[in-house]
Amino acid sequence: MMKLDECLELLYKGQLLPEATIRALSYKLKEMLVQQSNVIHISTPVTVVGDIHGQFHDLLEIFHIGGPVPNTNYLFLGDYVDRGLYSVETITLLMVLKLRYPNRIHLLRGNHESRQITQSYGFYTECLNKYGGNSKVWNYLTDFFDYLVLCCIIDDELFCVHGGLSPNVQTIDQIRIIDRFREIPHDGAMADLVWSDPEDNPIIDPTATSEGFYYEPSQHFQVSPRGAGYTFGRSVVEKFLQLNNMSRIYRAHQLCNEGFQIYFDGLVTTVWSAPNYCYRCGNKASILELYSKDVYYFNVFEEAPENKSLNEGSTTKVIQEYFNNDNNISSSQLSLMDGFEAMEESMDLFSDAYQARSAASRKVEYFL
Repeated sequence: MMKLDECLELLYKGQLLPEATIRALSYKLKEMLVQQSNVIHISTPVTVVGDIHGQFHDLLEIFHIGGPVPNTNYLFLGDYVDRGLYSVETITLLMVLKLRYPNRIHLLRGNHESRQITQSYGFYTECLNKYGGNSKVWNYLTDFFDYLVLCCIIDDELFCVHGGLSPNVQTIDQIRIIDRFREIPHDGAMADLVWSDPEDNPIIDPTATSEGFYYEPSQHFQVSPRGAGYTFGRSVVEKFLQLNNMSRIYRAHQLCNEGFQIYFDGLVTTVWSAPNYCYRCGNKASILELYSKDVYYFNVFEEAPENKSLNEGSTTKVIQEYFNNDNNISSSQLSLMDGFEAMEESMDLFSDAYQARSAASRKVEYFL
């Protein structure tokens, strides 16, 4: 097996690791993570990072603006793969950094760290394309995903998770007893933690007339339009924080045009770290630099220069073909890549395409 520093040297150059090395890395990481609880405890200072989604050059940009590992402590909130063109490079770099500096970088599981989801949103196909049609690398990496921890608590007060809360979880002790070493199920506490979203905006009735009918968001749990997890309101958050002696929740999972979104007067914050998502959405990104539990800074940034070149010349066609591939993306996301201005009024209210079109008014869109 290659030495970790040799792996890092290759990965920082954007080069792929051999299949045998990825197999060994996955095995060693599983040995490490199996000993960790579903809920890990860390201390400030730490930098919190949201979804990356295979945007490898933006990950390097994060290390440039936030500081390299091990000089900076990092907590990643999940969704390392799918959508972007460099998911393999992204996840393998994070894996090697975790092995090399285990106390400096922490990785949570997102809803895309899943066999089912990665077969639909690009990662599976990318593994085949980059490793000669062989699915072994995908198998090694998705097996490793089963060992990622679910939640993190910072300074005994800040609760961090990829998605959100669950009606099946009232206390953090209930998270600790979840059997996490498996594929993410369709429902239940584990699914809710990686799929759920806060809902703090009035809901527009799509059947309303020109006068418009607005409904106040529910204060309780409601079935999520994503088809998995729930949406939850302020009272759910306040009860969870009070029961568990927590002060705030930090999570990722939702695209934010400004790079972050604050809910319920600061009780919940979304951190999004993939700028110009899918190389088309035009959004900013951020990392959250926590100096103490009450002192923090949203470091907002835009896409890396390498990504801008992807939308120039012949590379644009490659990107369009990638996102238009039936194996990579569903019909609702296909509309997104065809251009926002050409979307039909009759599309599904909760599709990615509709959400992207209404970004200016809603600020946050729902994406898988």
